[in-house]
Amino acid sequence: MAYDAGAIEPKWQDFWEENEVFKTEMDLSREKIYVLDMFPYPSGAGLHVGHPEGYTATDIYSRYKRMRGFNVLHPMGWDAYGLPAERYAMRTGVHPAVTTKKNIATFRGQIKRLGFSYDWSRELSTTDPKFIRWTQWIFLQLYKKGLAYQAEVPVNWCPAQGTVLANEEVKDGKYVETGDPVEQRLMRQWMLKITAFADRLLEDLEDVDWPEGIKAMQRNWIGRSEGADITFEIEGVGERFTVFSTRPDTLYGATYAVLAPEHPLVDAITADEQREAVSAYRKKAAEKDEEERTGEDAGKSGVFTGAHAINPVNGERLPIWVADYVLMGYGTGAIMAVPAHDTRDHEFARLYDLPIREVVQSPPGHDIQAEAWTGDGVAVNSGFLDAMTVSDAKAKMVAWLEQEKLGAGKVQYRLRDWLFSRQRYWGEPFPILHKADGSIVPVPENSLPLLPPELDDYKPTEDGRPPLERAEDWVRTTDPETGEPALRETNTMPQWAGSCWYYLRFIDPDNESMLVDPEKEKYWMPVDLYVGGAEHAVLHLLYARFWHKVLYDLGVVSTREPFQRLFNQGMILAYSYRDEAGKYYEPGEVEDRDGKYFAGDTPVTRKIDKMSKSRYNVVNPDDVVSEYGADSLRLYEMFMGPLDVTKPWQTSGVGGMKRFLSRVWRVVLNDEDELDTLKVGDFAGQEELVRLRHKTVRAVTEDLEGLRFNTAIARLMELTNALTGTEERPREVVETLVLLLAPMAPHIAEELWSKLGHEETLAYAPWPQFDADLAKDDLTEYVVQVNGKVRYKIDGEANLDREKLMALAKADARVQTLLAENTVIKEIAVPGKLVNFVVKPK
Repeated sequence: MAYDAGAIEPKWQDFWEENEVFKTEMDLSREKIYVLDMFPYPSGAGLHVGHPEGYTATDIYSRYKRMRGFNVLHPMGWDAYGLPAERYAMRTGVHPAVTTKKNIATFRGQIKRLGFSYDWSRELSTTDPKFIRWTQWIFLQLYKKGLAYQAEVPVNWCPAQGTVLANEEVKDGKYVETGDPVEQRLMRQWMLKITAFADRLLEDLEDVDWPEGIKAMQRNWIGRSEGADITFEIEGVGERFTVFSTRPDTLYGATYAVLAPEHPLVDAITADEQREAVSAYRKKAAEKDEEERTGEDAGKSGVFTGAHAINPVNGERLPIWVADYVLMGYGTGAIMAVPAHDTRDHEFARLYDLPIREVVQSPPGHDIQAEAWTGDGVAVNSGFLDAMTVSDAKAKMVAWLEQEKLGAGKVQYRLRDWLFSRQRYWGEPFPILHKADGSIVPVPENSLPLLPPELDDYKPTEDGRPPLERAEDWVRTTDPETGEPALRETNTMPQWAGSCWYYLRFIDPDNESMLVDPEKEKYWMPVDLYVGGAEHAVLHLLYARFWHKVLYDLGVVSTREPFQRLFNQGMILAYSYRDEAGKYYEPGEVEDRDGKYFAGDTPVTRKIDKMSKSRYNVVNPDDVVSEYGADSLRLYEMFMGPLDVTKPWQTSGVGGMKRFLSRVWRVVLNDEDELDTLKVGDFAGQEELVRLRHKTVRAVTEDLEGLRFNTAIARLMELTNALTGTEERPREVVETLVLLLAPMAPHIAEELWSKLGHEETLAYAPWPQFDADLAKDDLTEYVVQVNGKVRYKIDGEANLDREKLMALAKADARVQTLLAENTVIKEIAVPGKLVNFVVKPK
């Protein structure tokens, strides 16, 4: 009989569930580990094989840590509110409450088939009233602290989705999720004052173990810059404007000023003879998105207003231009242009023949008229700043501006307050009432949760009003404090609301009196390992960190940061087939004709692509599990390559993992699938296998700690091959193989552990230990020289004699290439040390 995953895997999944093997309780006597996945949005399409990659990694780590004696919290839940659920409901014609429940059931079933060791007793959904209650409670705390407010603001309006979007959800003028165009509108919206936490969001990045790339993205998004506000008078108009500059030391070098096309002063200062040109330019600028205006490839353009500003430091008249490379939403919507020392200003100045004045000395030979100098230097042509370093000149200029009341030092951020309203149905209602006199009243906390009304027509309105306005009986209510008539807020919260704090609710999911018990929070937090896609580098992670800091200030949490260690898994891609017109074809429609691909007579291109139903390249994990088993799928996803790199899917590779598991099966069991006592026992004289056992334990332990699962699996293959090649297999070595395999392939490991005579699950079996001396590598590093110079280093057995050392060197592919390209004059081998080839070119 052969290893039968289809029979064994459901058996152990049922065992784990019935016996609540992975249910976790707080235990102060044990060290904790909190391992968390970025919880999924349960789409109608279900999982594809790319989704379980991160889940498999966290499951392996969790199982390994349990065996090391840690108390492991490893939960799963559903990020079920938001636009994707509503879009799916509108496509299918089924209410989002129904589709969401169905999709969660599908996801849960798929995930359970993969044998992940989640504590399902802690399962949660952001749409559950018990969860909504505390999301709304957090919003009320934000409101009470003045961190949630309403304002009339320019917003990103997506006509196709019928809602506003946060700045972080828009890229290149499009909604990042769908690619739908986004336009600017002025609307009254709920905002969250994330800017009040900008410095803390920056500073605390130093205390977490995150990929440097993710930290850099957060720093860039927050965009802290130090400089000064500088006030400029407008000649003959009686108006003034303020610019923020990170280089106040270059004020003497300002030769013109620029206002954003949207700046409110443009109309007031534009000269009559320039009004038509300025109006036409502003209209054209309004048709461009931010990327078109400010991107690296964006061409510079502008129009002169006819007005002049007065440089406060020297009284010079500066022409005021309007240019679309200046944005009203960043800084003050106005800049002082110093073309000698700013590449963008330099390009504009040369285009319109504006003066370029050097005020920071450039190196000898540098032509300031041809190229801006943005490096360091001392101040020149700068009056009282001359000969000062840049840093000293900045401080001196700021002090002068403050003394003359013409400006002040300032810290500015790229980060903007978080636009928190959505004009959609499927989201948490705001616990807010609006009274007739315009005042706002928070809903009493003891009346939460405030659930959305049941609406049959939940589609967005054409005029941008929230769908909840259709529920007139729900909207009209009374103020519980005064009994006066009031209207409920009809905007809803974005999908991000629930994902900002869900990790805390996993700690205490059934608590009805508080968000989380302080004792449990202090025990479990922070999350020790958080795994998910790098696409959340700014949005989710920044928002969650912000809410966590608010909760920290409230005393709800005990840590400044929620996620101590972050790991981003790479994407799994699959082949797609597309013709020149952009049409995709199913693999079954495509023929391979001598390395060229055709769909009928139509040539198509095969490429590695992101998995998508529209590209016909989605691989369903259910199909893979049915054919090969969950353990084979788990092993293949981890063996494809390092966890953090993008990798192409090949279903045939899963078959290779199944063959490996079959070899493991035969290492332990005979042809009747019983323990092969003739081969597995207390055999003596197997020193090499025992040494290999210790080396394997050491290597696999180090690999699992470092999340290097592909190399850990390779080590287990080596041990399996060694055991397969011997007729006498020490039981200690065989059991070690099973235990080391258990985190990665838990079903077969449980079955073999049972066959080996153990009555208890191996989920909490002690992790194998190793003897450091026995685990030492026997390899020595040898040097390969060419003409007496070191070229390569190779590993080999210790103390090789001349003949074996030379043979080892010549077996190396790099040496073979070297010898093929040159004539060898002499070969020298020093036993235990090096090889030297004396050569000359052919």
